[in-house]
Amino acid sequence: MQTRIVSIEDMSASEIVLWNDWACRNGQLVSPYLRFEFAETIARSRSDVRVAILEDENGLAGFFPHHAPCGGIVRPVGAPMSDYQGVVARPDARLDLARIVRDCGTSALVFDNWYCPKGGMPRARKERDGSVMVDLTDGADAYFQAQRALHKDHFKKTARRQRAAERDIGPVRVVLGDPKGDAFAQLQAWKSEQYTTTGKLDVFSIGWVQDVLENLRRREGQEFSGLTASLWFGDRLAAVEFGLVAGDIYHSWFPAYDPELSKYSPGLLLLHGLFEQAHERGLSRIDLGRGGAHYKKYYASYEVPLDQGRMLVPGLASAGIKGWEMAESLAGVMPERLANLPVRLRRRWSQVSAFQPRLAPRLASFTASISL
Repeated sequence: MQTRIVSIEDMSASEIVLWNDWACRNGQLVSPYLRFEFAETIARSRSDVRVAILEDENGLAGFFPHHAPCGGIVRPVGAPMSDYQGVVARPDARLDLARIVRDCGTSALVFDNWYCPKGGMPRARKERDGSVMVDLTDGADAYFQAQRALHKDHFKKTARRQRAAERDIGPVRVVLGDPKGDAFAQLQAWKSEQYTTTGKLDVFSIGWVQDVLENLRRREGQEFSGLTASLWFGDRLAAVEFGLVAGDIYHSWFPAYDPELSKYSPGLLLLHGLFEQAHERGLSRIDLGRGGAHYKKYYASYEVPLDQGRMLVPGLASAGIKGWEMAESLAGVMPERLANLPVRLRRRWSQVSAFQPRLAPRLASFTASISL
């Protein structure tokens, strides 16, 4: 197999068509994150986006969109903000990920949500989780009927909370679309406050992230775009969610709600409204993403396996990662608070490095975000 590394603007129209065709397994789009348009959107705001074009004896075999190595580590495009990652490949292609990593000019690939249609990579996997899918193919009424039969108490409780919100505040309604951006601005404010309160990195404080989200928001209504959904209790904004739309699938991405209204479960009521309006928007699947949020079990139709881990080949970057892992292991003999310190610092540094490829802003973000 041969590999060419190119910039996104150097790709031909025929290559882009193949990319999007291969992102649709059996004719159905896997995820908006695997579309060419997602990588292109990231490339508009970051200059380090590259595409590894893979070729075998049968011609073009696949595309791996990624960021040029930073500190010796290559990451999938948009990581760690991209909820699906991987090589978009011809169905019969046989890929050697270790070789792809070397051809990208480094010895370490770190990934968070690697899509693994052929069983994944046991050698590289550290954890596996499922992205929860809501199948609305038969319509929202049929879907809710089936889920209520499985989780009767949950849906009764949610209905009571909706009635309480209508009694206490005003009629419950869900609005899809946000042409003025007011709901989106409130979402950012709520999320930034949440990140600060929980001691997490505020991704909305990073310039290129703001650019990407605003670009996607302005594309609302196009075949590939962002979509802002808002929940209202009367005239009061209760919850907002921003997600990605492509084909017949919507992917939940950034949800937030007014903490003063938490007793009404506004996030769940917003989801219910999304499900109910999906058909008129041409959506038959809603992806709730990877992660163990307890509420997702009540809505799951099935799950798409996604892996977290790293592919290491001999080299300085892989040696550095192994050194960190050894330090974490040795720290296990220390008191718990001290033992957890190397793990916390390493994970935060890795996260900040992914968001901030340049050293000066990376150091600034890291210093501002750590909470010891």
